[in-house]
Amino acid sequence: MKFAICQELFVDWDWERQCQFIAETGYTGIELAPFTLAQRITDVSIERRQMLRRQAEDHGLQIIGLHWLLAKTEGLHLTSEEAAVRKATAAYIIELGRACADFGGDLMVFGSPMQRNLSATTNREQGMERAAEVFGAALPALAERGVRICMEPLTPKETNFILTCADAIELIDRTGQSNFVLHQDVKAMLSEAESIPTLIERYAGRVGHFHVNDSNLLGPGMGTTDYQPIFRALRDVRYDGWVSVEVFDYSPGAEKIARDSIHYMRDVLSRL
Repeated sequence: MKFAICQELFVDWDWERQCQFIAETGYTGIELAPFTLAQRITDVSIERRQMLRRQAEDHGLQIIGLHWLLAKTEGLHLTSEEAAVRKATAAYIIELGRACADFGGDLMVFGSPMQRNLSATTNREQGMERAAEVFGAALPALAERGVRICMEPLTPKETNFILTCADAIELIDRTGQSNFVLHQDVKAMLSEAESIPTLIERYAGRVGHFHVNDSNLLGPGMGTTDYQPIFRALRDVRYDGWVSVEVFDYSPGAEKIARDSIHYMRDVLSRL
């Protein structure tokens, strides 16, 4: 398995320090949150994108892609009733895809719960139609740059739209685009009725990326979730993508979270 980490955990660190520590800790990939660089990705110049990529590669790291795609933006929404907002959202996703390729990445995780929520006057079917419209408009341009969108189901605590792997697959299939794939996240899958190993096995071949964390918002091994059956299922389905640590509670400190997470994952793998 290839281990990456979501770098907003290191939000107060300069880029060089992030790369040095992440590489020394044993990760080989960095997953970027665009809001840590600028309010909009279009504010990050080509020259800066190339510099960040070069610095990461100098430490033996790959910038694997982007997540939190619409966080801290304004005027963008996946299921908006306003056609102009949906059009602007598709255009911005295309800009994110261009940046992702410039960084050397090939995947973008679409979470952004607040920018996908269904309004009180929007039903599920309308939400699906609008989301498929936005993604359908953006995906061909992303494919030209070799970039995939990984659709992330989230828990009912976070959003009211795309709550299960089955929901995400339904949306993906509506677009008919091969660079639109499923993203699986441990914390999110804990809210589903079926076990995580069952979900991994059921959607094998449809998954483009995998996030590891726990219901307590910390990293793998820092909560109560047993990762042995999870990693066994990933191994059994021959998942060969990235396994990326994404946490939401930074209180133990970036160094401890990063180190404890990768040490635990390596220990689990050693015991399979």
